[in-house]
Amino acid sequence: MIVHTSEPVTLIGGAQVSRTDLAAAQAIAPCVVAADGGADAALAQGMMPDAVIGDFDSISADAQARIPAERLHKIAEQESTDFDKCLRNIEAPLIVGVGFCGARISHQLAACNTLVRHPVQRCLLIGSFDLVFLCPPSLKLDLPNECPVSLFPMGAVEGVSDGLKWPIAGLNFAPDGQTGASNCAKGTVHLSLTAPKMLVMVPKEHLAIVAEALLAAPARW
Repeated sequence: MIVHTSEPVTLIGGAQVSRTDLAAAQAIAPCVVAADGGADAALAQGMMPDAVIGDFDSISADAQARIPAERLHKIAEQESTDFDKCLRNIEAPLIVGVGFCGARISHQLAACNTLVRHPVQRCLLIGSFDLVFLCPPSLKLDLPNECPVSLFPMGAVEGVSDGLKWPIAGLNFAPDGQTGASNCAKGTVHLSLTAPKMLVMVPKEHLAIVAEALLAAPARW
Protein backbone atom coordinates (compact mmCIF):
# COMPACT_ATOMS: atom_id res chain seq x y z
CA MET A 1 0.00 0.00 0.00
CA ILE A 2 1.17 3.52 -0.79
CA VAL A 3 -1.10 5.09 1.83
CA HIS A 4 -1.73 3.32 5.12
CA THR A 5 -3.63 5.27 7.78
CA SER A 6 -6.04 4.70 10.64
CA GLU A 7 -7.91 7.88 9.67
CA PRO A 8 -10.46 8.28 6.87
CA VAL A 9 -9.00 9.70 3.65
CA THR A 10 -10.28 12.51 1.46
CA LEU A 11 -9.45 11.53 -2.13
CA ILE A 12 -9.46 14.37 -4.67
CA GLY A 13 -10.08 13.64 -8.34
CA GLY A 14 -9.57 15.69 -11.46
CA ALA A 15 -13.18 16.79 -12.03
CA GLN A 16 -14.53 20.04 -10.63
CA VAL A 17 -14.15 20.25 -6.86
CA SER A 18 -16.19 22.72 -4.84
CA ARG A 19 -14.76 24.29 -1.70
CA THR A 20 -17.93 23.33 0.20
CA ASP A 21 -17.71 19.64 -0.74
CA LEU A 22 -14.02 19.52 0.03
CA ALA A 23 -14.53 21.09 3.45
CA ALA A 24 -17.33 18.62 4.21
CA ALA A 25 -15.11 15.71 3.18
CA GLN A 26 -12.16 16.92 5.24
CA ALA A 27 -14.33 17.33 8.33
CA ILE A 28 -14.77 13.55 8.19
CA ALA A 29 -11.52 12.51 6.49
CA PRO A 30 -8.54 14.73 7.39
CA CYS A 31 -5.87 12.86 5.41
CA VAL A 32 -5.69 14.20 1.82
CA VAL A 33 -4.69 12.08 -1.19
CA ALA A 34 -4.91 13.23 -4.80
CA ALA A 35 -5.59 11.16 -7.89
CA ASP A 36 -3.27 12.51 -10.59
CA GLY A 37 -4.68 15.90 -11.69
CA GLY A 38 -6.58 16.13 -8.42
CA ALA A 39 -3.27 17.40 -7.05
CA ASP A 40 -3.82 20.68 -8.89
CA ALA A 41 -7.29 20.97 -7.37
CA ALA A 42 -5.86 20.33 -3.90
CA LEU A 43 -3.17 22.97 -4.29
CA ALA A 44 -5.71 25.44 -5.66
CA GLN A 45 -7.68 25.00 -2.42
CA GLY A 46 -4.55 25.59 -0.34
CA MET A 47 -4.03 21.92 0.53
CA MET A 48 -0.81 19.96 0.23
CA PRO A 49 -1.71 16.31 -0.48
CA ASP A 50 -0.09 13.63 1.63
CA ALA A 51 0.24 11.53 -1.52
CA VAL A 52 -0.48 11.76 -5.25
CA ILE A 53 -1.25 8.52 -7.08
CA GLY A 54 -1.83 8.09 -10.82
CA ASP A 55 -0.27 7.77 -14.25
CA PHE A 56 0.57 11.50 -14.17
CA ASP A 57 -0.94 12.32 -17.54
CA SER A 58 -2.98 15.20 -16.13
CA ILE A 59 -1.06 16.62 -13.16
CA SER A 60 0.64 19.89 -14.10
CA ALA A 61 4.40 20.40 -14.08
CA ASP A 62 3.87 23.20 -11.57
CA ALA A 63 2.07 20.85 -9.16
CA GLN A 64 4.81 18.23 -9.52
CA ALA A 65 7.42 20.86 -8.72
CA ARG A 66 5.56 22.12 -5.63
CA ILE A 67 4.79 18.72 -4.10
CA PRO A 68 7.68 16.89 -2.37
CA ALA A 69 9.02 14.12 -4.61
CA GLU A 70 8.50 11.44 -1.95
CA ARG A 71 4.76 12.14 -2.08
CA LEU A 72 4.50 11.55 -5.86
CA HIS A 73 3.66 7.96 -6.74
CA LYS A 74 3.52 7.37 -10.49
CA ILE A 75 1.89 4.17 -11.74
CA ALA A 76 2.53 4.17 -15.47
CA GLU A 77 0.10 1.48 -16.66
CA GLN A 78 -2.86 2.66 -18.73
CA GLU A 79 -5.17 -0.31 -18.17
CA SER A 80 -6.98 1.28 -15.21
CA THR A 81 -8.22 4.71 -14.16
CA ASP A 82 -6.46 6.88 -11.62
CA PHE A 83 -9.36 6.27 -9.23
CA ASP A 84 -8.77 2.53 -9.56
CA LYS A 85 -5.03 3.00 -8.93
CA CYS A 86 -5.87 4.91 -5.77
CA LEU A 87 -8.30 2.34 -4.39
CA ARG A 88 -5.70 -0.38 -4.99
CA ASN A 89 -3.11 1.52 -3.00
CA ILE A 90 -4.93 3.07 -0.05
CA GLU A 91 -5.60 1.30 3.22
CA ALA A 92 -7.95 3.37 5.38
CA PRO A 93 -11.21 2.83 7.30
CA LEU A 94 -13.10 5.07 4.84
CA ILE A 95 -12.38 6.97 1.62
CA VAL A 96 -14.43 10.09 0.78
CA GLY A 97 -14.02 10.99 -2.88
CA VAL A 98 -14.57 14.43 -4.39
CA GLY A 99 -13.96 15.35 -8.01
CA PHE A 100 -14.96 11.98 -9.48
CA CYS A 101 -18.56 12.72 -10.51
CA GLY A 102 -18.02 15.44 -13.08
CA ALA A 103 -19.91 16.50 -16.18
CA ARG A 104 -18.79 13.56 -18.36
CA ILE A 105 -21.08 10.56 -18.03
CA SER A 106 -18.29 8.22 -19.10
CA HIS A 107 -16.22 9.31 -16.08
CA GLN A 108 -19.15 8.84 -13.71
CA LEU A 109 -19.82 5.34 -15.05
CA ALA A 110 -16.13 4.47 -14.75
CA ALA A 111 -16.15 5.65 -11.14
CA CYS A 112 -19.18 3.47 -10.37
CA ASN A 113 -17.47 0.52 -12.03
CA THR A 114 -14.40 1.08 -9.85
CA LEU A 115 -16.48 1.13 -6.65
CA VAL A 116 -17.75 -2.35 -7.52
CA ARG A 117 -14.33 -3.64 -8.59
CA HIS A 118 -12.94 -2.87 -5.12
CA PRO A 119 -15.67 -4.04 -2.74
CA VAL A 120 -13.27 -4.35 0.22
CA GLN A 121 -12.95 -0.56 0.27
CA ARG A 122 -15.46 1.53 2.18
CA CYS A 123 -15.65 4.42 -0.23
CA LEU A 124 -18.28 7.06 -0.94
CA LEU A 125 -18.27 9.67 -3.69
CA ILE A 126 -19.72 13.16 -3.42
CA GLY A 127 -21.53 14.28 -6.57
CA SER A 128 -23.32 17.48 -7.50
CA PHE A 129 -26.49 16.45 -5.68
CA ASP A 130 -26.02 12.91 -4.35
CA LEU A 131 -23.64 10.58 -2.62
CA VAL A 132 -22.96 7.18 -4.18
CA PHE A 133 -21.37 4.17 -2.52
CA LEU A 134 -21.27 0.38 -2.72
CA CYS A 135 -23.53 -1.16 -0.11
CA PRO A 136 -21.72 -3.44 2.35
CA PRO A 137 -23.25 -6.84 3.30
CA SER A 138 -25.47 -5.09 5.84
CA LEU A 139 -26.05 -1.42 6.51
CA LYS A 140 -28.05 0.80 8.86
CA LEU A 141 -28.80 4.34 7.68
CA ASP A 142 -30.45 6.75 10.12
CA LEU A 143 -32.15 8.80 7.42
CA PRO A 144 -35.05 11.21 7.90
CA ASN A 145 -38.55 10.30 6.78
CA GLU A 146 -39.14 10.76 3.02
CA CYS A 147 -35.40 10.98 2.27
CA PRO A 148 -34.78 9.77 -1.31
CA VAL A 149 -32.88 6.48 -1.50
CA SER A 150 -31.93 5.08 -4.90
CA LEU A 151 -30.56 1.59 -5.45
CA PHE A 152 -28.82 0.67 -8.67
CA PRO A 153 -27.39 -2.82 -9.27
CA MET A 154 -24.09 -3.22 -11.11
CA GLY A 155 -24.64 -6.97 -11.34
CA ALA A 156 -27.09 -9.63 -10.23
CA VAL A 157 -27.99 -9.12 -6.56
CA GLU A 158 -30.85 -9.69 -4.15
CA GLY A 159 -31.55 -8.42 -0.67
CA VAL A 160 -33.96 -7.50 2.07
CA SER A 161 -34.79 -4.13 3.55
CA ASP A 162 -36.57 -2.48 6.43
CA GLY A 163 -37.51 1.17 6.49
CA LEU A 164 -37.93 1.67 2.75
CA LYS A 165 -41.24 2.78 1.28
CA TRP A 166 -40.98 -0.05 -1.25
CA PRO A 167 -39.27 -3.14 0.30
CA ILE A 168 -36.77 -5.00 -1.86
CA ALA A 169 -37.33 -8.57 -0.60
CA GLY A 170 -38.08 -11.00 -3.41
CA LEU A 171 -36.71 -8.76 -6.17
CA ASN A 172 -34.01 -9.93 -8.55
CA PHE A 173 -31.92 -6.85 -9.28
CA ALA A 174 -29.75 -6.53 -12.39
CA PRO A 175 -28.42 -3.57 -14.41
CA ASP A 176 -30.47 -4.68 -17.43
CA GLY A 177 -33.53 -5.55 -15.33
CA GLN A 178 -34.98 -4.57 -11.97
CA THR A 179 -33.56 -1.44 -10.34
CA GLY A 180 -34.63 0.66 -7.37
CA ALA A 181 -33.95 4.15 -8.64
CA SER A 182 -36.74 6.07 -6.87
CA ASN A 183 -37.28 4.63 -3.41
CA CYS A 184 -37.38 6.64 -0.19
CA ALA A 185 -36.90 6.17 3.53
CA LYS A 186 -39.63 5.90 6.14
CA GLY A 187 -37.00 6.58 8.80
CA THR A 188 -34.03 4.38 9.69
CA VAL A 189 -33.21 2.05 6.78
CA HIS A 190 -31.71 -1.43 7.15
CA LEU A 191 -30.29 -3.16 4.07
CA SER A 192 -28.84 -6.64 3.66
CA LEU A 193 -27.47 -7.72 0.26
CA THR A 194 -26.31 -11.03 -1.17
CA ALA A 195 -23.42 -9.69 -3.28
CA PRO A 196 -21.16 -6.61 -3.61
CA LYS A 197 -23.10 -5.28 -6.58
CA MET A 198 -25.56 -2.67 -5.26
CA LEU A 199 -24.86 1.05 -5.43
CA VAL A 200 -26.79 3.28 -3.03
CA MET A 201 -27.49 6.97 -3.65
CA VAL A 202 -28.82 9.53 -1.17
CA PRO A 203 -28.74 13.36 -1.11
CA LYS A 204 -25.30 14.67 -0.26
CA GLU A 205 -26.52 16.68 2.73
CA HIS A 206 -26.56 13.34 4.55
CA LEU A 207 -22.80 12.85 4.17
CA ALA A 208 -22.16 12.58 7.92
CA ILE A 209 -24.91 9.96 8.32
CA VAL A 210 -23.59 7.83 5.46
CA ALA A 211 -19.97 8.09 6.59
CA GLU A 212 -20.92 7.04 10.12
CA ALA A 213 -23.01 4.14 8.79
CA LEU A 214 -20.19 2.84 6.56
CA LEU A 215 -17.68 3.04 9.39
CA ALA A 216 -20.11 1.17 11.68
CA ALA A 217 -21.05 -1.52 9.15
CA PRO A 218 -20.29 -4.86 10.83
CA ALA A 219 -18.60 -6.55 7.88
CA ARG A 220 -16.83 -5.91 4.60
CA TRP A 221 -17.17 -7.96 1.45
